[in-house]
Amino acid sequence: MAENALTMMGQAWEDQARNWIDWVRRPGFDSYWRYRDAFFALVPDAGRATLDLGCGEGRVSRDLVARGHRVTGIDASPTLLDAARQAHPEGRYLVADSADLPLPDHGFDLVVAYNVLMDVDDLPGTVAEVGRVLEPGGRLCLSITHPITNTGSRRDGLFVLDRPYFGRHRFEEEVERDGMRMRFSGWNHPLSAYTEAMEDAGLLIEALREPRVGEDTVPWHLWIRAVRPR
Repeated sequence: MAENALTMMGQAWEDQARNWIDWVRRPGFDSYWRYRDAFFALVPDAGRATLDLGCGEGRVSRDLVARGHRVTGIDASPTLLDAARQAHPEGRYLVADSADLPLPDHGFDLVVAYNVLMDVDDLPGTVAEVGRVLEPGGRLCLSITHPITNTGSRRDGLFVLDRPYFGRHRFEEEVERDGMRMRFSGWNHPLSAYTEAMEDAGLLIEALREPRVGEDTVPWHLWIRAVRPR
């Protein structure tokens, strides 16, 4: 994909790239710092080749490399990939549309997609590409914002479902915290949209987690590990 041919979501994240880099590189600021150890417990040990799908500025890629993985990072945002390359010059980072990966069939034994699939314009196409690039026996490990969380809001200490659950709905939210500002954009999908995409791609779910941190009363993330059968 040409760098000037971004999808709608790709452009949204390119527009927010500088804010996102500042946001995620402040230790302990983003939820990743609270969840990452538990998430990596779901990820298989390093194998032949790992794809970090939607790698952004490279934080997951760097953590995978530290755990012994040979990583290729893919993202639609040139600015985020430049930041990833600067932080990890010896890494391999490619600009691409997640639904049209410039990668060979069966080239990876692991694909990691951390908080990515709700931010792509073509969810079925992206998951189909994951199935294509995974070798038989290879695995997909993904994190998404929980579909229930995306349909509600907090009011007076309660979590209220006040948005449609079924269907595909655009979301955009601007958050300001400790002098930092970030606009989050993506798509709300029901859980079945993700599971049907994996089913169509020939992936079988073998683990599902709803991580809880502290006194959380609703799940904020949903983690899935799926395998491409041999």
